[in-house]
Amino acid sequence: MAGRKKDPLYKSFGYAFQGIFTCIHKERNMKIHCMVAALVVIAGLILGISVTEWCICLGLFGMVMALELVNTAVEAVVDLVTEERHPLAKIAKDTAAGAVLIAAIMAAIVGLIIFVPKGLAFLGI
Repeated sequence: MAGRKKDPLYKSFGYAFQGIFTCIHKERNMKIHCMVAALVVIAGLILGISVTEWCICLGLFGMVMALELVNTAVEAVVDLVTEERHPLAKIAKDTAAGAVLIAAIMAAIVGLIIFVPKGLAFLGI
């Protein structure tokens, strides 16, 4: 392994994009995250959120989706190592899923803080 030549940079990017597209294609929760992100972008365009608010939203999209990718990787590795139910496998899978859940809940709260006042103002309430 020490003498193995590294793949060119473009191939590394290709592998990364392949992982993202595989996760979007195969994981229901990643599809949900992508749909919510698209809805937030549409709402942001309609409500005219600020540059700072766009940065916050984009950062939260990245955090939640990156954690979903890590969660998927953890689940795949655990499934590769063992097919039987094992308490440590359960801890690994559950805590990885919990990390995504915490990030998604916090992103939703921040989204409410950003969008509820703007939505109310848009509706004239």
